[in-house]
Amino acid sequence: MSRAPERSARLYNKDLAPESATRTWKTLNLFNWWMAGWHSMAGYTMAIGLFAFGLSGWQAMIAFILGAVILYYLNNLTGVAGQRERVPFPVFARAAFGVFGANIPAVLRAVVAVFWYGIQTYLASAAVMILALKIAPGTAVLADDSFLGLSTLGWICFLVLSLLQWAVLLSGLETVRRLTDFAGPTIWIAVFALAVWMLARAGWTIDLSLVTTAEVPSGARQVLGVASAAFIVAAYMAGPSLNFADFTRNAPTEQSVRRGNALGLLINASLFGIVSVIIALSAHEVYGDETRDLVELVGAIDNVTVLLVTIIAVSVATAGVNIICNFVAPVYDLINIRPEWFTFRRAGTLVAVLAVVVTPWNLFSNPVIVNQLIGGIGAFMGPLFGIITVDYYLLRRKRLDTESLFSDRPEGIYYYRRGYNPRAIAALVVGGCISLLLTFVPAWSDAVPFAWPAGILVGGLAYALLNATAPSPVLPDDAPTAQHADPPAEEPATAG
Repeated sequence: MSRAPERSARLYNKDLAPESATRTWKTLNLFNWWMAGWHSMAGYTMAIGLFAFGLSGWQAMIAFILGAVILYYLNNLTGVAGQRERVPFPVFARAAFGVFGANIPAVLRAVVAVFWYGIQTYLASAAVMILALKIAPGTAVLADDSFLGLSTLGWICFLVLSLLQWAVLLSGLETVRRLTDFAGPTIWIAVFALAVWMLARAGWTIDLSLVTTAEVPSGARQVLGVASAAFIVAAYMAGPSLNFADFTRNAPTEQSVRRGNALGLLINASLFGIVSVIIALSAHEVYGDETRDLVELVGAIDNVTVLLVTIIAVSVATAGVNIICNFVAPVYDLINIRPEWFTFRRAGTLVAVLAVVVTPWNLFSNPVIVNQLIGGIGAFMGPLFGIITVDYYLLRRKRLDTESLFSDRPEGIYYYRRGYNPRAIAALVVGGCISLLLTFVPAWSDAVPFAWPAGILVGGLAYALLNATAPSPVLPDDAPTAQHADPPAEEPATAG
């Protein structure tokens, strides 16, 4: 029996409702989601950045695989929770933070996502600009001027990509699913082509034991370096891991989520890390510099056909990762803040406009802004993850009253104090402070890679302790909950 008439207009619209979940995101679709999530220029840049920890090639590969394993287990938690409750992340967060307090994690996640959405779009547009200059040399005249830090050609490439991504999102999540089904496998064509081309230029020889830092670290420092690199890999997906429920709410079974994670993380992400290290070591052989990014490496390709295929693949893949990791999340977050006004289209349009307003090319060229602004807000992703998972799995034992997530009645189980849960907010402050200290205190610079897992542990522990002394209301074991019937078995996965 539906209780939909009791849903508050301040908390509900059809895009947030559990009945809007499509059940169409099966194992293969989630596998492709992870492929699209990893295969990007930013993902490659993160991978080659692991050499800064004083790692050899094979140690960097091990660190990447360990990071993928960490993400596998953590995303099984958020992914399965999303599949069970069939609501997007900001609605799911209402159980822990309160029906209005959930806007706090929603805003934090949205800000990080908007900045990275703009930066990823800019990186993809830089690759398209290289293609334009190669194919039509006459466009070089458009690359000589500057407006707000970007040339006319740069503006054209950036705005075209922005409009294309915006059009995909406005077509709905089913179009996003089809894009990831195409984008995920497509980038492997470019990555493998680039790997073969670089290996050929390196004479088919690379040194996996090569350490590119000035000094070879001691044994203990190497162990610390591998651990640090593994958590850097895991933290790279901190944001998408937090709002993974935005997509798994559409999965037909828990098994489809776990299988998609296994294929997309344990196998695909690990393989992507290995190939990225091979490309970087090849670049070291050819240029004496393993830190060259994909734009530079692709720009050096002298075969126009190969260049065309590679850049198209890279651009499509970057658009795919951008939409799933940085576009959908702030859209749902904005809807959650004002569901009576924001629709999927309105929220998507605002996100697209904001991503231009922040001039992401200026952000990307200023590491201080990226590290302090985006990194500072990003430091709260760990505590948020810890609080929400502790709330769902330990406190509530995987039992939510889904309808109460849409109720603003003072007697509602998730209303707490005027719609805010002081315990969750306090735990977020404690965990966030720890993450910020580890991130920005110079004396603790070696601890920076551990800021995210420390935030998870401290935030989750603080929340558990606060609830141990003054428990939040939970459903009794015999209380009815909203039931979402699953099909008896997963249907064959489709790619379209």
